[in-house]
Amino acid sequence: MPDVKNTIIIGSGPAGFTAAIYAARANLKPFLFEGLAKGGQPGGQLMLTTDVENYPGFPEGIQGPELMEQFRKQAARFGTELLREDVTNVDFTKRPFKLSAGGQDYVSKTVIISTGASANWLGLPSEKALQGFGVSACATCDGFFFKNKEVLVIGGGDSAIEEATFLTKFASKVTVVVRRDVFRASKIMQDRLFANKKIETLWDSTIVEIKDPAQRKVTGAVLKNLKTGAVSEKKCDGIFMAIGHTPNTEIFKGKIELDAKGYVKVHDGSLTNIAGVFACGDVQDFKYRQAVTAAGSGCMAALDAEKFLESEHA
Repeated sequence: MPDVKNTIIIGSGPAGFTAAIYAARANLKPFLFEGLAKGGQPGGQLMLTTDVENYPGFPEGIQGPELMEQFRKQAARFGTELLREDVTNVDFTKRPFKLSAGGQDYVSKTVIISTGASANWLGLPSEKALQGFGVSACATCDGFFFKNKEVLVIGGGDSAIEEATFLTKFASKVTVVVRRDVFRASKIMQDRLFANKKIETLWDSTIVEIKDPAQRKVTGAVLKNLKTGAVSEKKCDGIFMAIGHTPNTEIFKGKIELDAKGYVKVHDGSLTNIAGVFACGDVQDFKYRQAVTAAGSGCMAALDAEKFLESEHA
C-alpha cells in the first residue's frame, strides 16, 4: 500500500494553494495535485486574467499568472509536495481515502477538494485569443478597466443582468446580447435593467466573431441575428461572458453530495457530507467567485482538516 498522506489537496487555484500553505505550516506535509487542465499551468481561472488589481497587498496590481506563481512558491517553500497530474478517480467509501492520478494510486487520511469552476464560453477562436485582453467572464474582477468605454455582456439570466448593472459604474454604455427575445432573469432584475439608461438590449442575437486578435485587444464584435440570419458588426472595447459557470466536479459525481448545479455542498465552513473530506473555493462557491474569498475558504479547509486529524488522536 502506498504511503498514507495526512492530507491531499486536489486543485491549484487560490483556494488549493492557500490550503496547502496552512496545512504545511501545521506540519501536515500536504500533497497537492495541480492538474493539467490549463496546459500544465497551475492557478485556475486567474491564469486567464492579465491584471489583478483587487487582491490585497498589491497596490500597483499584479498579473494573474504571476500571482499564482507566488502562491505556488509559498506553498512549496513550506514543504508542500506538488504534482502536475489530474486526479481521475476518487474512492471516499472508506478511510484512508484512495485517489488515482497518472496511473498510480494515492491514499490519504483527509482530502481537500479545490478543483474550482470553469466559466462557460462561446467556443470561438477569437474569444480564446482575447481572454484577458478585453474578453472576460468576471465583471467584478475586470470592470474597473473599462472606465468610459463601451462593453457587451453576453447572457440572459440573473448573472448577466447583475454583470451589466455593475459595469454601468464604469462603462459609458453596456449592451446586453440575448439569444432569445426574452430574459430568463427574474422580474426584479429585468426591471432594474430596463430602468438603467446606460444599458441597451440586443435581442435574438449571438456573437460569431470578436475583433481583433491581431491587435491583441477587443475592437468590436460580429453579431448574427438568430431569427433573420442578418450579420452586423458592433464596435466595443470589451466583452463579458455571463453564460454561467460549470463546477469541476465530474469525478465526484456519486461520490460526494453535490447540489443541483453540481457544486460541492458544504456546511460549518468547509465540511462535506463525508467526514475527512473538505471543499473550498469556487467548487463550492457559486456566489462570490473571487480570488480573495477562494483563498479565505482554502485557509478554512486546512484548519478544518487539521482539527479533524487532531480529534482522531485526542
